[in-house]
Amino acid sequence: MSQSPEIRRSTPGQHPLTGAIPLTPARRWRAFWVCVAVAALTILDLSKVNVGLPSIEAAFGSGSTELQLIVSGYVLTFGLFLVPMGRIGDQRSRRALFLIGLTVFTLASVGCALAPNTTLLLVCRLVQGMAAGTQMPQVIGLIQELFQGKERGRAFGLFGATIGVATAFGPTLGGLMIALGGAADGWRWIFWMNLPLGVIAIALAVWMLPQTRKRSRQKLALDPIGVLLFAATIISLMWPFLFTTGASDDNPNRWWLLVAFVLFAAGFVGWERHYGIDRHPLIPLHLFSVGSYRNGTMLQAAYFAAAPSMFLLTTLYLQSGLNVAPLFAGMVTIGFALASAVSSWFGGLMVTRFGRPVVVLGLALMLVCVGGLVLAALFADDAITPVVMAGVMIIGGVGGGLVISPNQTLTLADIPVRQGGLAGSVGQLGQRVGTAVGTAVALALFYATVYREEGTGPVGSVVFHDAYAFGMIAVGVFVALAFVLAVVDLGQRRRGVGAPPATVG
Repeated sequence: MSQSPEIRRSTPGQHPLTGAIPLTPARRWRAFWVCVAVAALTILDLSKVNVGLPSIEAAFGSGSTELQLIVSGYVLTFGLFLVPMGRIGDQRSRRALFLIGLTVFTLASVGCALAPNTTLLLVCRLVQGMAAGTQMPQVIGLIQELFQGKERGRAFGLFGATIGVATAFGPTLGGLMIALGGAADGWRWIFWMNLPLGVIAIALAVWMLPQTRKRSRQKLALDPIGVLLFAATIISLMWPFLFTTGASDDNPNRWWLLVAFVLFAAGFVGWERHYGIDRHPLIPLHLFSVGSYRNGTMLQAAYFAAAPSMFLLTTLYLQSGLNVAPLFAGMVTIGFALASAVSSWFGGLMVTRFGRPVVVLGLALMLVCVGGLVLAALFADDAITPVVMAGVMIIGGVGGGLVISPNQTLTLADIPVRQGGLAGSVGQLGQRVGTAVGTAVALALFYATVYREEGTGPVGSVVFHDAYAFGMIAVGVFVALAFVLAVVDLGQRRRGVGAPPATVG
């Protein structure tokens, strides 16, 4: 029988040995909503900035590589900080790291809004990513610690709904800020909005989050060599993709870094195995011996290689190809966001009963969405294409909601709570790497088609239609890969390999 989680607090009435008291359900859920709201704030900055890129280019005369880094640099530092900060949060205070990350994120957002040139904007975006990578593992760790059983499934359902809404609603919010602030300075409003939201979130976090500090005389075990090898591995993997813009001047030598990635990855795995014999490695590799965790982590990496790329390509196509205003281009994804919110809630409830088939159904609907968007771009009249795409996005939203939160619950179902922050941060890392790779591949196909065909006909007619279709091929491949992984995991569960659905939570 599950019991209320015990969180360390320095208040009267504590247990004389552990110093812990149970939190009431109301206090747990208040803390949950603070955490999830902040997670949504950081995820919004992955997608809402995309809509502002044309305005940033006009303001500073930025090149394609600089614009790519403004988006992808955030993803890079986000990914680099996830695992080390998840490790520290599991050993020390998740609450303290959450507040530190949120404060730095808010200040860095102000720096972005005030940036006088591309260089300073990029630096502030990198700091933003570091802060996001500091606070996000604490969110997942706190959810693991606050909830158990079916209640954890509901919590992850709401978490997935919020993340899905933030990812899909980002372009709309970015377009709204540009419409309010004007073409010249509207992109600054995208960052200014983080200031009041961040201040409110800091106040609520100080008031509502429970103290989770681990009282231990042991030194912080961070595995410094493992951290360096991990950083080298992630940078060498993501760097070639981050610098892929599809432009003809892309340096092909960047792909040699993938050779370095293989070497660093081999060195990292070897070191972690050696270090983990009698000490605490950065990433306990035994986590990946848990079938549900391994399959779920790979699945969410493939899914997040597809979904953000789909939103980015759609807004690019509507703005550049059909000359739709940024606000209205962003609004096409509203249906996805709302449908995802509803289906995520139901998915969180259904997963404890049906398990992996819920995710398989969601990915099948996502495949239908991808195909429908391509058909709309190729065959629908330009005047009604945004409306058709908005309708198709609703189907994708239902599918996406059945993927994110149920998969999150299944992935962490068999992971001990004490490793919840670390395990969740590794999963988030997979999402960020997937986003970087998927976005780079999709953009490369999109822009390569534009550059190849722009001299063969009137730009904005056939050229962008073809470019969108080619870019969406990558999206479809990544969704199909996630679908295959879900089917494989389903087969393993039915054969008794890994945790059955009944053990979720």
